[in-house]
Amino acid sequence: MGAGPEPSDGTVSQHRRRRFDVRVVPHRRRSPFRLRDWRMRTKLATVLVIPSVAFLVLAGVQTHTLVGRTTALGDFAQQVGIGRQVVALVHQLQQERDRAAGELGELRRGGAGVDRDAAIVVLKPLQGATDQALRDLRRAAEPLADADASWRVAYSEVLEAYDQVVYIRAAIPPAVLGSDTILSNYHRAVDALLRLLAEPSPGEDRPALSDAVLRYVQLARVKELSSRVRAQLYEAARAGRYGVEDRVVLSDLRAQQLTALGAFRVVATAAQVRRFDETSVDPAFLAATRLEEQSLPTGAAPAVLPAPQWWAASEQRQELLRRIEASVLDDAVRQADEVSASQLRTTLLVVGSIVSVLLVALLISVLVGRSIARSMRLLRGQALRIAQLELPEALDRLRSVTGGVPTIEVPPAVVRSLDEIGELAEAFVAVHRSAVNVAVEQATTRRNVNAMFVNLARRSQVLVERQLELLDDLEREESDPDQLENLFKLDHLAARMRRNDDSLLVLAGTESTRRWNRPVGLGAMLLAASAEIEQYQRVRHGAVADLHVVGHAVGELVHVLAELLENATSFSRPDTVVGVTARAEGAGAVIEISDQGLGMSAAALAEANAVLATPPAADVATVERMGLFVVSHLAARLGVEVRLDGGEGGLVARVRLPGGLLAAAPDREAPAPARMLTATAAGAAWGGVPPAGELPVAGRPPVWGGVRPAGELPVAGRRAETAPRQARSVPVRAEDVLAPPGRPSASAGGGWWSRQGPSPASAPQGSPTPPAVPVTGGTNERGLPVRVPMAQLSAVTRPQQPVARHDPDPEAVGGMLSRLYSGVRRAEAEDTTEISMPPGGVRTEGGQR
Repeated sequence: MGAGPEPSDGTVSQHRRRRFDVRVVPHRRRSPFRLRDWRMRTKLATVLVIPSVAFLVLAGVQTHTLVGRTTALGDFAQQVGIGRQVVALVHQLQQERDRAAGELGELRRGGAGVDRDAAIVVLKPLQGATDQALRDLRRAAEPLADADASWRVAYSEVLEAYDQVVYIRAAIPPAVLGSDTILSNYHRAVDALLRLLAEPSPGEDRPALSDAVLRYVQLARVKELSSRVRAQLYEAARAGRYGVEDRVVLSDLRAQQLTALGAFRVVATAAQVRRFDETSVDPAFLAATRLEEQSLPTGAAPAVLPAPQWWAASEQRQELLRRIEASVLDDAVRQADEVSASQLRTTLLVVGSIVSVLLVALLISVLVGRSIARSMRLLRGQALRIAQLELPEALDRLRSVTGGVPTIEVPPAVVRSLDEIGELAEAFVAVHRSAVNVAVEQATTRRNVNAMFVNLARRSQVLVERQLELLDDLEREESDPDQLENLFKLDHLAARMRRNDDSLLVLAGTESTRRWNRPVGLGAMLLAASAEIEQYQRVRHGAVADLHVVGHAVGELVHVLAELLENATSFSRPDTVVGVTARAEGAGAVIEISDQGLGMSAAALAEANAVLATPPAADVATVERMGLFVVSHLAARLGVEVRLDGGEGGLVARVRLPGGLLAAAPDREAPAPARMLTATAAGAAWGGVPPAGELPVAGRPPVWGGVRPAGELPVAGRRAETAPRQARSVPVRAEDVLAPPGRPSASAGGGWWSRQGPSPASAPQGSPTPPAVPVTGGTNERGLPVRVPMAQLSAVTRPQQPVARHDPDPEAVGGMLSRLYSGVRRAEAEDTTEISMPPGGVRTEGGQR
């Protein structure tokens, strides 16, 4: 049995409705190192990231500079702020040092009988206040643990110097050391604190802050020099005399004090100078100054000041200097805090501006990139949808259209922007529209070609029908066996030509014109299909269920069975038979056609079943393998399942009829058709069923069991049975060979399917009545019945015309007898084996014996 055409690869699978193919170029792998292979999102991200990174680098450098300045100014403000604790510690050390100098002078004056515990009692509160000031400095310096190295070094020197002061305190009461040795430790501690006080540096670009630091540092030096002058004078007052070097030291200290005071006046502001001048005219300040002037050398020895009076006056002056020092320091701290806060605000503003600009740029970039990526994604989706869904579906609609060409709407572009991407989307829509227009033009051309096919097939059918009618007339008038056999062959060829015309209609997508309004038996349909093939003698009908098929499906179902039988006989050896069986299965029926042919490979069998399951479109390959194409389309039209399976030595074609195609048996069994559905044969005269292996051949009646049927008529001039020879018998039709026994021959009585119409005996009397059950052509997609045109009106609108009876012409009868006699003579002349005739003789188309 032959294989059908290859399945079309242009159909769209259903999964594409849910997911598109994402690999547009599947033959080439994407490389991350090729710029052209990068996805659009990656390219956009690269375009946006590179400028953003460059901007971030520049902004980071600027921010780092600003943050560094802000940090430096913050540390500077903290270092200036910690000056309060520094000057407080300096003041306490000055108090302790100056008092210790007086106590040392008293101890040296009194010698061994001096009460040393009194000195300890006087110095103990001062030492405690100094230690508390140091603790305050330590607590204030903790946040500056990560300050610059120079400040940390100066701070460590302060701590070391103070440790020496703590160590030297124990040497004051016993006075075992000199005053210079003991007081020098205090001088080093105070000098270390003044260096720490001068350590804050705002940088070269901040001269105002540097001047602010210099102001309070110079004023602190003025106060320190004043404190050391007080210590020298207090020590001399407690000792009752000046030392050898005291006058030189005092002169040097007063000179340094004037220098420091001048430096302060240079860098100090007008307000600060005014405050200092106001303080210098204070009565307490003037009293200390007048007492100090008494100690100046004026040619004679300087006077020794009274110790209590000098200490009280100098202490008031030191307190006034401390106040001025605190105010100048407060001005510096306030100025440093303002500059630090301003720098912090500037830094935050710049950083905020940079971050804001970056965020805005990133937001705009992301929006633009998303817009481009979204447009590209929508464009890609539309292109894939056009290529994989819409265009194939439009082509399928246009390919499967049977009536007028439908209007295919092309959806607009999904990208409505006016940029290049929008123009590209419009270009895709234009390409889609052009493709649809080309497909519509092709569908129109195909429809015109189909119309030409239908027209040619209709014309050919009309000619074939007229040819068959003419052959019927010739067969009725012909008595020569040779000529009659040729006429039967022509008759059979014409029937096959009619089937080819029906196949051409199927190729054009048009339904067949052969329709009936009454159910037809399944056995009659099988006989009709067998009679339409060339090698009908090889067909063997097995068990056939007593089922009936609805009338509107009879013609197309006969066509399907005839194509399957044609394939079965064409692709099997001539000496084999083709078996046909039909059985009921559930609500439907199954027809099996088995052969003993070459068979098919598994791949070819799967391909043929795919063609049968999914009817392909008509193309050039369809014409080469018309059989399966016609079977697949007719099966899809009828809802019939056709499948090919491997059998024993061949193939088995199974045709499953649904329950909707089966109908109940009619009240009166219609005679079998002679042409359209194969007439029943003259086998009613055959007395039984031919045995297996006996092939009934046209022109040769079967012999059952080697015994000639009873009632055989002898032929004139025939030789005896002992010397058999070939005889020329009267040829019979294909339907006569295929007809089962027990039915009258169509040629004997003429059924209502035959060309000559119903016989007078079978013509109904009276006016015809319409059928009780409407004739339908199945149901459509909505479940509504399909009307069969003219199916119910034929019995009503076409009145039955009585067939005129014609008596045989004596001259025609005589001619027939003469031709019969001449044929018998020719048969006797040929040395052939005689062939027996069935009982009752053979009847011609005209009903003559």
